[in-house]
Amino acid sequence: MAGGQERILRRRIAATESTKKITRAMELIAATRVVQAQERTRKARPYAEQITGVILDLAGAGATTSHPLLAERAEGGKAAFVVVTSDRGLAGAYNSAVIRAAEREIQAARTEGLDYSLFVVGKKALTYFRFRGYKVDHVFLGKTDRPTYEDAREIGQAVGGAFEAGELARVDLVYTRFLSAGSQRVVVRRFLPLEIDDGGSDGDNLRADFEFEPSPEGILDVLVPRYVEARLYAALLDASASEHASRQRAMKAATDNAEELIISLARAMNRARQDAITTEIMEIVSGAEALSQTGAGEDDLLPDHVLGRHIFPAHLTDHQHLPRPHHAAPAPS
Repeated sequence: MAGGQERILRRRIAATESTKKITRAMELIAATRVVQAQERTRKARPYAEQITGVILDLAGAGATTSHPLLAERAEGGKAAFVVVTSDRGLAGAYNSAVIRAAEREIQAARTEGLDYSLFVVGKKALTYFRFRGYKVDHVFLGKTDRPTYEDAREIGQAVGGAFEAGELARVDLVYTRFLSAGSQRVVVRRFLPLEIDDGGSDGDNLRADFEFEPSPEGILDVLVPRYVEARLYAALLDASASEHASRQRAMKAATDNAEELIISLARAMNRARQDAITTEIMEIVSGAEALSQTGAGEDDLLPDHVLGRHIFPAHLTDHQHLPRPHHAAPAPS
């Protein structure tokens, strides 16, 4: 029984060693990719922030209310949510945190009496919302690991087209913002229409400080589509960097847990081996004790009986019939 337990423990240790190698490799890959994704995020974020600032400056000229992508919807339409998750798992709580935040926003929209529309980016959000019975209107897969600007443009055309057609009252982005390799935060950000704080008479000051050529409306016609694409691209890059950082931490934790499990299993295997050795020693001692109690003579080093059975035939047990050793005659001197 102890030997069988030792074999089971050996197999578990070997399987855990294989798992440890896989998680270690995934940790190293994620560590390499998070550096690249962090650099792309750092380069893309200033452009998205600057183009947003330009549109806010144009708001002072009163041009934002005339553009279909920035005009507020008085009533009707749906509350749309662009939910950005990953296509793969093994990233800790990265996907579940985004999905929970999106689900809370959907319930809040329902409380306000609004219907909802889901633009899902990533397989994990798709499987979750479909399994829970939510309506998923648009799906974008294979765009979260290494997003490109073309991916952002494809998503922006779908979102912007539905908003411009009057189907949507507002659009919110739900994604994970990358702060550092050890810190990421789930954010829900208004995407369309752009939230603008009038600030009293700030609009008059903006009109005095800026001159627009050819006109604020003409500039918006060019900038707003780029704003949509740039904001989506920055969100995709943030989500990608956050995904790799979360996967790196999760795989490091899995590797450490595998190492602790291997140590624990090795200790259990050593105890099982000691139990097996102790059992064998006790069996040997018990057998020797049984042999010593068979009743054989003290000088008889080859007993004829073991546990009441004859070892040799009867004609050989008589010492008179045993052959005598032949001694050679001494050589003549």
